[in-house]
Amino acid sequence: RNCESMGFADVEKTIGDFGARAREGNLALEDMAGGTFTISNGGVFGSLMGTPILNPPQSAVLGMHATKMRAVVKNGEVVARPMMYLALTYDHRLVDGREAVTFLKSIAEKIEDPQRLLLEL
Repeated sequence: RNCESMGFADVEKTIGDFGARAREGNLALEDMAGGTFTISNGGVFGSLMGTPILNPPQSAVLGMHATKMRAVVKNGEVVARPMMYLALTYDHRLVDGREAVTFLKSIAEKIEDPQRLLLEL
């Protein structure tokens, strides 16, 4: 709710509050309605990749999967690097593909360099 005007710490605090209320059984139906965007973290359950399902009226859902060591080529050498697959499902009637891919790329860059996210760069 109004997360566009929150900083990183405020978002984390709000998520923590929702989690605490859910564990206590105090989460109201209104607290779970009206969302426009979801982040699904299947990685905590070991999911390596998948396609998140869009639940109307949401406009998009970001799927984040498990981080595992993978063989990649860096400077001409094959090396093991931690990799995480991301998936973005969106309603193309509301979101243009160019903006969706730009957003997804931005998320990937922030995950690769978390300092940018924390410093809001």
